Amino acid sequence: ARRFRVSVSTVAFWVERVHGMRLERADFDDGKPGSAWNRASATLESRILALRAQLRNSVLGECGAPAIRASLEACHAKLVPSVATINRVLARHGAQDHAHRVRRPPPPKGWYLPALAAGQAELDCFDLIEDLKIADGPLISVLTGTSLHGGLVDAWPLHPASAKAVLQCLVERWRSEGLPDYAQFDNDTLFQGAHQFADTVGRVSRVCLALGVVVVFAPPREPGFQNAIEGFNGLWQAKLWQRHRFRDLAQLRQLSARYIRAHRARSAARREQAPQRRPFPNSFKLDLNAPLKGTIIYLRRTDEAGRVHLLGKSFPASNRWLHRLVRCEVDFTADQIGFYALRRRHPQEQSLLRTTKYHRVYRRFQGHS
Repeated sequence: ARRFRVSVSTVAFWVERVHGMRLERADFDDGKPGSAWNRASATLESRILALRAQLRNSVLGECGAPAIRASLEACHAKLVPSVATINRVLARHGAQDHAHRVRRPPPPKGWYLPALAAGQAELDCFDLIEDLKIADGPLISVLTGTSLHGGLVDAWPLHPASAKAVLQCLVERWRSEGLPDYAQFDNDTLFQGAHQFADTVGRVSRVCLALGVVVVFAPPREPGFQNAIEGFNGLWQAKLWQRHRFRDLAQLRQLSARYIRAHRARSAARREQAPQRRPFPNSFKLDLNAPLKGTIIYLRRTDEAGRVHLLGKSFPASNRWLHRLVRCEVDFTADQIGFYALRRRHPQEQSLLRTTKYHRVYRRFQGHS
């Protein structure tokens, strides 16, 4: 041991291992000798493989580890290994059928609107973060907004949150940054209007139509369509709301404005490549009682009869397109609704399912300007 500069125990180990053997015939391989004490015997492994081949050709065709274990139990075998042991035996001999999950590429951003997916139009997405509590203060809501391609974010702490306040925030944003082609919302009454009356078009929708912005309402209980704004909601809460303690609403608005400026500075490069926004008309004056012109898009899913529910009514879309996504384009100028089939797997295929005449009876807006 001193000569080769190793420990005495190392020399003792190898002397014991080659005891009684000629040195040229000794195995000095440093691998672990032998096998695990609880490893399944070769006889058992052969039986498991034979049972798998037999069960594979059976009527049921079930040849997995649970079926093999059930066959061993039915044969009253002396040793019945567990399902995990049988799986290890099958894996060791490459006798498992691997069902690989098919990974399909995600659809492009805004895939449900062809011009948006092609990068030829811009969409502003808005949402409401509700019931945030300022210490020793009121419950507040935060209206958030972001553009899909440009990443132009905004956040307005509101108390109280109302359709009038939302409208003022949208006009303020669009006067400063320009008009998008689309504005997307969820189905909250602040955005869509009252749900209990048919043919209701809310205050926010009316200002969008008056400015030539196409309104888009995301489908209820459908993931993915609001990802852009939901992601910013989580970021705003994690990086601003949860990091500071606010005395009052004024301090929250001040720190939120500072955060929005920093976020916009970081994402300025995205806006250079985003589609151009239209200028806000200088002579714009909102008339809530003006006849409706333009388009509102409702993204919906058909029911078991191929019908969709929007504007407080039920419309037939297609009896061949059941429980599927549909883009419903309500054109107030042409007095019609077009229903288009949507497929996430094939976003470029959006065939027209049906066109229905729709005439909204004019009623004065039930509210104060």
